[in-house]
Amino acid sequence: MIIKKTIVESRITEGFIKELNKKYNTMSASERMLELYNDFPVDDIMVTSSFAATSALLLKLISEARADQKIYFIDTGYHFPETLKYKEELTEKYSLIVEDVSAPIEFHNFTTEEQTWKKDPNLCCSVNKVKPLETIKDQFKVWISGLMKWQSDHRASLDIFEVRGGILKFYPLLDVTKEQRENYIRENQLPFHPLVAKGYSSIGCAHCTVPGNDRNGRWNNNPKTECGLHL
Repeated sequence: MIIKKTIVESRITEGFIKELNKKYNTMSASERMLELYNDFPVDDIMVTSSFAATSALLLKLISEARADQKIYFIDTGYHFPETLKYKEELTEKYSLIVEDVSAPIEFHNFTTEEQTWKKDPNLCCSVNKVKPLETIKDQFKVWISGLMKWQSDHRASLDIFEVRGGILKFYPLLDVTKEQRENYIRENQLPFHPLVAKGYSSIGCAHCTVPGNDRNGRWNNNPKTECGLHL
């Protein structure tokens, strides 16, 4: 099946999403990335990256599929210095076009003064991650994200394509296993985030992240496992 580019201007139906999943399900992650740009205009596609842990995998695939794809980095103001260094390294390595997105300074300052990451981590994530992205999300029809099934129970329930929050979500790495991911990174000599060597498997804001397996170290081992971007 060939998805016509003009179809994204029409209402996205359950049948359309089912056909997309059927088509892309048999492809590898790199094949999916290439095919996406055959099916959808680049101007309709949004990519976000946290430049965390093993972001190099998805960013390499995107740079190979479409070098002019813009990457949005949500700058919460609370990232580890290592994350910002990793961002610079990957941007240079893959000649990425990166644009920072952040909360208005007065809202960010409120979360700092109130230390909302301690009192209300959901509010902190909403102010510094979810709301800033909402200011640009309406410009796009497709959102590429590097979620993988093994990372959490919520992510295990996803399909390669789904509509969430009014946008068509695309998860090209969804069925990539942890072992496959790490083998690919080593075989292609992709750089790991510096904190991975210190026991951090999933890396978010410095206030809320501790060493741990998978996403167990996020939000200081709090039951919270998602920032809200993908819910």
